[in-house]
This record gives sequence, C-alpha cells and structure tokens, in this order.
Amino acid sequence: MANININIRMDADLKREFEAFCNSVGMSMNTAFTIFAKKAVYENRIPFEVSANRPNIETTQAIEETQKMKSGQSTGKTYENVDEMMEDILSDV
Repeated sequence: MANININIRMDADLKREFEAFCNSVGMSMNTAFTIFAKKAVYENRIPFEVSANRPNIETTQAIEETQKMKSGQSTGKTYENVDEMMEDILSDV
C-alpha cells in the first residue's frame, strides 16, 4: 500500500512538547499518529476519553497542597478528623 503525506496544523509549543514526548517513549510523531489512526479505525471510535474536565488553578493548588501535606512538607494546619477541624473553625467565630 502506498504511503501519502498528511499536513497537520497545531500550536508550535504543543508540537515541541508532543515531539519531546514521542522521543521520550522511543517513537516519532509520525508513528504516534499512525498508531492513533489504526486504533481508531480498529475500534471505530476515538481510542481514549475526550473530556474538558480540567481542574482550574485553585483546584490544582489545592491538590498540590494536599500532596505536600501527605508527604509532610506542608506547614499548614492539619486535623485528625472533621470534628477537630470544625471545632477549630467554630472557635474563631
């Protein structure tokens, strides 16, 4: 079967990041797009979940803070349980 060229337009930064990712997993961008096309045709669907549920900056910061708290790197206040937290919150009222 003959090969053909396909042109894809994308943001230059995204292209750089995607190319770096492909290199890190040992494949070219061409191979990655070919794998995507073959899997989409085989499964007759987009072969991954497409979602717009990306956390906003406040949620991202909360996740990062939680990870710091779990690893003991946070200097923030922690509680053993919800009752202890509510007692502390209500004592400031």
